[in-house]
Amino acid sequence: MTQEFHPTSWLDEIPGHLADIERAHLLRRRRVVVPAEGARLLVDGQPMLAFCSNDYLGLASHPALAEAARDATHTFGVGSGGSPLVSGHSAANDALEHDLATFVQLPRALYFYAGYATNTGIIPALVGADDALFSDALNHACLIDGARLSRATIHRYPHADLAALEAALAASPARRKLVVSDAVFSMDGDLIDIPALLGLCERHDALLLLDDAHGFGVLGPQGRGSLAQAGLTGATASRRVLYMATLGKAAGVAGAFVAGDAAIIEWLLQKTRTYIFATAAPPLLASALRKSLELIAAADDLREGLRQRIAQLREGLAALPPELGWHLLPSHTAVQALVIGSNEAALAVMESLCRQGLWVPAIRPPTVPVGTARLRIALSAAHTAADVDELLAALATHAADCVAARPQKTAGTSMAPAAATA
Repeated sequence: MTQEFHPTSWLDEIPGHLADIERAHLLRRRRVVVPAEGARLLVDGQPMLAFCSNDYLGLASHPALAEAARDATHTFGVGSGGSPLVSGHSAANDALEHDLATFVQLPRALYFYAGYATNTGIIPALVGADDALFSDALNHACLIDGARLSRATIHRYPHADLAALEAALAASPARRKLVVSDAVFSMDGDLIDIPALLGLCERHDALLLLDDAHGFGVLGPQGRGSLAQAGLTGATASRRVLYMATLGKAAGVAGAFVAGDAAIIEWLLQKTRTYIFATAAPPLLASALRKSLELIAAADDLREGLRQRIAQLREGLAALPPELGWHLLPSHTAVQALVIGSNEAALAVMESLCRQGLWVPAIRPPTVPVGTARLRIALSAAHTAADVDELLAALATHAADCVAARPQKTAGTSMAPAAATA
């Protein structure tokens, strides 16, 4: 048998594609981090003040969570040993589901090992090829991927444009309709109008899947989330809402859950492939999360401190030179987006801050639209007023350098481009 010879292989093209990504200032690099005190980290061995973590309440290093996880290993060991429908649904995981449902004031909850797996799994369990799905243009990638996996007809409406959504819902002939939306948008930090979204779903017989990854623990009474803040839990809860949130951000641990009508949650348990065919989360994490819920409920002081840091940052950023063209997006949440513009300019600001001992990530396409590369400043209750002042001073220094480096107008000379001729 003669061996087939390939003079070139598609595998040989990968280094060139990586080089193209780097030339476009889109190459992403991992950093090795070790937690330090407060909001500080050792990043590749260098001390940094970090504004990049989603640990919004500063609970990830809380000793009570470490103690709960450690104690759980004596009873449950380390791994879960199986999928939830075989042997992996431990007493700790079961208790956590009951605690989560009680905390968010919804009938039932289902606990997953990861947020991405939650959304990519439950969406295909809810709708299929003959159905319609309506997705906000700025939804997180896991919602987008879940929508694609469902094979439903996808209607992508402009960000927060509820008039466009209503028109699309009204025009759809599908019997089963699912609206999916972030509650707090992860790259802009704005909060969707949840009551208005639910009103549209009620009028058009649709189900609403709400991803509250960045609101759970931070917003609403006792940190119960965006849905509770909207007054749509407990006695006023609607069976048309599925509430999803992650547990690796404000909760400080890992995993995610979805909560809602008991029959719908049972359906998801029976039909979600990323739940049925995956090893369950270790019970030591569930035990830590049960303690985290207690801390979140009692953390009004942390949430108030976070609100103060948000106000301080926004006031300070408003003083940056307007001629730079930087734009702070409207947000009252822990996610503060300072739009810089080009990928190269955003990376330059990030690198300038790194040299000054601050880690603030530059977010670029495809995570955000082309031309809107930005600093995503993530605030935490672990930040102090002095921390925020340090960031503002560093940004002001870089901004002043940018302004000084710009070409100066000559008196009597217009800097406007020449008019185009036909």
